[in-house]
Amino acid sequence: MQHISSTADIIGPVLILDHTEERQLHLAALFIVPHGVPLPDVTTASGQAQSTRLASYSKAEIWAARFTLPTDQNSWYTWNGETFSVATDYANDLRIAYVSCNGEEHGDLEREGSERNAMWARLKEQHKTQPFGLLLHGGDQVYADEATHDHPLSADWPEKLPRDPSRAELQDLHTHLREKFFERYASLYRSPEFAWIAARVPSLMQWDDHDICDGWGSLRRSRTYSPVGQTLFTVAREAFLVFQHASTSDSLPGRFKDSQGHHLGWDIALPNLRIVAPDLRSERTRRDIMGPGGWNQIEATRDQTFEGRTFLMSSVPLLGPRLSLIEAIMVLIPQMQKYEDDLRDQWQSRAHRDSWRRMLRLMIDMCQQPNHNVTALSGEIHLATRATMRLKAGDEMHQLVASGIAHRAPPKVWARILGNLAWLGEAPLAQHPIRIRRIPGQRFRYVAERNYLILERQNEAWTASWDIESSGLSAPMQI
Repeated sequence: MQHISSTADIIGPVLILDHTEERQLHLAALFIVPHGVPLPDVTTASGQAQSTRLASYSKAEIWAARFTLPTDQNSWYTWNGETFSVATDYANDLRIAYVSCNGEEHGDLEREGSERNAMWARLKEQHKTQPFGLLLHGGDQVYADEATHDHPLSADWPEKLPRDPSRAELQDLHTHLREKFFERYASLYRSPEFAWIAARVPSLMQWDDHDICDGWGSLRRSRTYSPVGQTLFTVAREAFLVFQHASTSDSLPGRFKDSQGHHLGWDIALPNLRIVAPDLRSERTRRDIMGPGGWNQIEATRDQTFEGRTFLMSSVPLLGPRLSLIEAIMVLIPQMQKYEDDLRDQWQSRAHRDSWRRMLRLMIDMCQQPNHNVTALSGEIHLATRATMRLKAGDEMHQLVASGIAHRAPPKVWARILGNLAWLGEAPLAQHPIRIRRIPGQRFRYVAERNYLILERQNEAWTASWDIESSGLSAPMQI
């Protein structure tokens, strides 16, 4: 390998929010550093930040510099001769961006950059006009589906699996997958449109299936619990922690609710704002979206008194149309059965009906706390939409769906089909009907264009608007 000695070859910084404590943001700046290249120091008003190595790959090492910034005023840090302003005044008015589905299943690394990252460029210009204080990533930050290609054990994943792979073969697969996941994350993080905003806005991320493989957890147990499946999950989990959280299993940030990492749900509290991100993949099976750890997190959140706004990041939409009719049709049509796992991913799947009702009851309990509002944020479906669930006394819980920032939209006919299903309505809980609503200015309930979401707090009141690729910025909507 050619020796590289220029700091220009370093990828980063990618700014990640670890946790908050006593009016301080604990942050990590992530760097991908080619072997042999010195990493310049990160400095703040408090001095030099401490850097640690997180992981090593064939082409580079992953480092993180950790430091604190105040939560009651805007601040900055410097690296490699450049100063990065950070909008960390979370005590007053605040803007948050929410994105999901940053890629595609096939050929994502070969896409032309300006086309692929057009919405990231739009988000960058939004930040220049009025800075964001947080960047929430709601799932499918990378599309790792093709990482299984080009290895004899996983080339036909998940349709075909080797009968009895040896330990040496599995170790070779582990090495192959680690390098492929590195390649995916490095490609994403070096793209200039993403890199610019990621260096200036603290990110909070939660994964979904494509950060592992398409349909993880909704695939049959014989696949996910096979030696190949478990090797894939182990590699994806390590990459998720390293690249999306600047951490390892031995050093999870304080916002994670399970220090052992059996599930990777987290929450974080800021002034009058709480963000809760359950892990809908680590414990998932074909029958359960969350396991005991995930449910314990949500029930503990329900039992905590909190005044202000809670954003619940449900990677798959929590409020959605009835899907049982589509699922029944798919079972009868052999050509459609390959899409079964896509529907089984959803809370609305008939396989998850009891879990869905349980989750909705928990949300209703949270909404009933005094001086507290709950809003669900979701992605996954490659469309923009919103929904409401009726509460008591005419109140409503809102769900906002923004998907995807890089994934191109499905055919408009699919959006119309979903819209027609939504017209039927859904009421899994009596007296709490769910309705799919139109985004302000849109003709249909589902918008088949790339998009991201802007959440804004002004004078303690929250609004939401979508930046939609062709339609433009929607009018702010009170939530």
